Amino acid sequence: MDAKADNSGKCPVMHGGNTEVGSTVMAWWPNALNLDILHQHDTKTNPLGKDFDYRKAVKSLDVAALKADMKALLKDSQVWWPADWGHYGGLMIRLAWHSAGSYRLADGRGGAGTGNIRFAPLNSWPDNASLDKARRLLWPLKKKYGNKISWADLIILAGTMAYEDMGLKTFGFSFGRSDIWGPEKDVYWGAEKEWLAPSDNRYDDVTKPDTMENPLAAVQMGLIYVNPEGVNGRPDPLATAAQVRETFARMAMNDEETAALTAGGHTVGKAHGNGDAKALSAEPEAGAIENQGFGWMNPNQNGKASQAVTSGIEGAWTANPTVFDMGYFEMLFGYEWELTRSPAGAQQWQPIGITEEHMPVDASDPSIRRMPLMTDADMAMKVDPTYRAICERFMADPQYFKDTFARAWFKLTHRDMGPKVRYIGPDAPTEDLIWQDPIPAGPTNYDVGAIKSKIAASGLSVSELVATAWDSARTYRQSDMRGGANGARIRLAPQKDWEGNEPARLVKVLSVLEPIAAEFGASVADVIVLAGNVGIERAAKAAGYNVEVPFAAGRGDATAEQTDAESFAPLEPLADGFRNWAKKDYVVSPEEMLLDRAQLMGLTGPEMTVLLGGMRVLGTNHGGTKHGVFTAREGHLTNDFFVTLTDMSYSWKPTGKNSYDICDRATGATRYTATRADLVFGSNSILRAYAEVYAQDDNAEKFVHDFVATWTKVMNADRFDLA
Repeated sequence: MDAKADNSGKCPVMHGGNTEVGSTVMAWWPNALNLDILHQHDTKTNPLGKDFDYRKAVKSLDVAALKADMKALLKDSQVWWPADWGHYGGLMIRLAWHSAGSYRLADGRGGAGTGNIRFAPLNSWPDNASLDKARRLLWPLKKKYGNKISWADLIILAGTMAYEDMGLKTFGFSFGRSDIWGPEKDVYWGAEKEWLAPSDNRYDDVTKPDTMENPLAAVQMGLIYVNPEGVNGRPDPLATAAQVRETFARMAMNDEETAALTAGGHTVGKAHGNGDAKALSAEPEAGAIENQGFGWMNPNQNGKASQAVTSGIEGAWTANPTVFDMGYFEMLFGYEWELTRSPAGAQQWQPIGITEEHMPVDASDPSIRRMPLMTDADMAMKVDPTYRAICERFMADPQYFKDTFARAWFKLTHRDMGPKVRYIGPDAPTEDLIWQDPIPAGPTNYDVGAIKSKIAASGLSVSELVATAWDSARTYRQSDMRGGANGARIRLAPQKDWEGNEPARLVKVLSVLEPIAAEFGASVADVIVLAGNVGIERAAKAAGYNVEVPFAAGRGDATAEQTDAESFAPLEPLADGFRNWAKKDYVVSPEEMLLDRAQLMGLTGPEMTVLLGGMRVLGTNHGGTKHGVFTAREGHLTNDFFVTLTDMSYSWKPTGKNSYDICDRATGATRYTATRADLVFGSNSILRAYAEVYAQDDNAEKFVHDFVATWTKVMNADRFDLA
């Protein structure tokens, strides 16, 4: 043996070889296109197996028994993490709130629907301090009920049961949130590299909250909403009110819902800052192995709830913090307030001249009275004219407040679950709510074949048929189950006027399809999808393949009254790489925007690849441009896009920031033009591997069948009734 190769006595495994930060491909080449988000949450990572169906399993759950156990747990204070006043209600509400509160309307990402608060970075956000303890308190129930209850559902149920146990008549609750088994890599939480970096980094002008970077909603890295001490930690209730309004709007809440949530959230529980915040250990992801996933360990707590340090702010908002009552308003509007600091040094507001009997008792010792508090966001409810008027209306009608809060809590915790058809369980409300994007059931007893024949004879082109169906379906986002072809909202405001939907072409196509739907008693939504199928079948036949695109009837047609037009604005595509279009030139590259769209639609890497290649040869580019139409047989469903892309008889020359000529190497003549969204399938090593599969001579037919399968997936993505 060569003496130099003798490794005896050395560690037999790589030191950090698989876990060291900076060892990945993206660390070496940070500008490369990272496709990981298309393949996250692979079934291989799911310990329950690919055949496990949670939504089926939860239907066998003994809901009554679980709720009884939950209410007992709420009052079973543990020595290792004692409950405030012997009740974990405030803690469980905060866990549920912060799990749901990461949702943002712009891209539908975040939220409670996947149990993502169990993983980094959310499990270690400063704003989520000590919620690791709340989840550990729930473990006995998760252990007992096992696969019949997901963590995602259990967390939201805990908060809802806490409110119910403290006297609120809740609006309802639905099961059905399936857990993920690793961090969500698709969520952009901000570019900051440090926790709680000044919020100026997120705004063009921090004094103008609407200039916050999209799709962000929280004002600082590591916060759920706003800084409780004020804008960048500087108390100013009016300035904070402006940030609260923008942040909650980006989380799909109006002013009334925002005021109700603020008041109802602070009617119970307390903030924790009675100690030295600097003494806390690191967050869970940075914790020592012996801490077993716990972070923010407090060496000075000494088994007392009143000694806890979490946000640094200290105190309860009401005199009865385990009872859902009107105490928040009585405290906020019953006193004048002055700035002070908590024992941990955080800035907060305290009442002037409060009487002892109005003060809450200590969380551990009922013989001691403590000073209540208000945060800057609470003071915003008093000083902002709009919020104040809403609060005064609540005070005049306590039942109205309680009902408004119950509905807002339900919306907060169910916003990313999608339409009502996905709700499961005995407490799921039956009322249609506008934010659920209600869609009436559609007819199924019509002659599909006759409709297809009528469409085929209509004179509409393959590109017109396919592009219209695509535009109707592409709004679907798996992040919050919104959008999609069901409902045919493409014919309503605001979608009918979106530039990406080519309004003139859309009017032309709908003027043909709507009378056909009426003639045969079908929904317009179904006929739009059928039209796309007819176009694909025609194009496949022209290429020499007889295929029938699968179709499932039953889509309904939503009305304008069933459509919250304002909330649909964020679903507008600003770019669509599948149709080779962008509304304007963005800082983000076209290929990154394509990737984002594909991920929101639930596509894998191969599905994105085959779909784009097919869309190109079908001639569906926005405005009829020829970029990426690498074929002399436009309108034929062929693999020509991939054949041309991988053909080394061509060279590729940039002609602009996002335009390229595809030239004949022998003559120098330009044969085709392209964009970055085309050429990335030849430049990225992973995408090229997929493209080469579809360029092979023996895979021309496979390409057609794979395209049809992916197309059908897109058309049916929002058909939750088919699951």
